[in-house]
Amino acid sequence: MDDLLVLLFAAVALIGAVSAHLQRDRFGKLIAVGIVFGGIAPFIAARGYLDVLIAVSLIVPVTTIIILLICRRDANDA
Repeated sequence: MDDLLVLLFAAVALIGAVSAHLQRDRFGKLIAVGIVFGGIAPFIAARGYLDVLIAVSLIVPVTTIIILLICRRDANDA
């Protein structure tokens, strides 16, 4: 059963990476990078680095939101 979960999470990470590569829109790329993190997070937890997982779980969504807000700005907003 563990092998099936490893393959599933690896597939999620790869799908996110391929999606980030194929996306042309900046928002789509950032969402795809978030999907990559969703696939990688279980591997971090499986290695026992829970402190790193907690830190990354807090940093990734906050930075994604901030970058999305920055990308949303138009040249007329400045």
